[in-house]
Amino acid sequence: MKIQTPNSRTRASAAFTLIEIVITLTIIAILAGGSMMMYSSLIDTAKDSRVSSDMEKISLALQSYEGRALRVPTTEQGLQALVDKPTIEPVPDNYRPFMEELPKDPWGQPYKYRTPPQKSKKGYDLWTVGPDGADGTDDDIGNWKKPAATK
Repeated sequence: MKIQTPNSRTRASAAFTLIEIVITLTIIAILAGGSMMMYSSLIDTAKDSRVSSDMEKISLALQSYEGRALRVPTTEQGLQALVDKPTIEPVPDNYRPFMEELPKDPWGQPYKYRTPPQKSKKGYDLWTVGPDGADGTDDDIGNWKKPAATK
């Protein structure tokens, strides 16, 4: 007959059962998954906010350019006219740069520009191709359509 000492009982009851470990890991996995989903939506919101901010900054630079040159840059001159003096006519007489560099959208693509506008009520179209990277799709975000997070 085996004699149980207080020490042997403590050792047996101090261990975790397999079911307790599985339940704990399941709870941790659910919490981690929920956190990742929340984090993902925060990233999307931040990207939409950045697009709005970049487009505002570019729009202000275009307004300043128009105030000085009495017209917005042509499509051929593009947004680069805000950084460097255009070499394509019409070249403004009293040019000055309005931006140090052109921002890229949150997906690493340059912002697109066109005048006369085809979609906007402003004097130009300004847009980004969005997360899909393809021009002319529903993911395009422009001065005619607000990003999802700012609607």
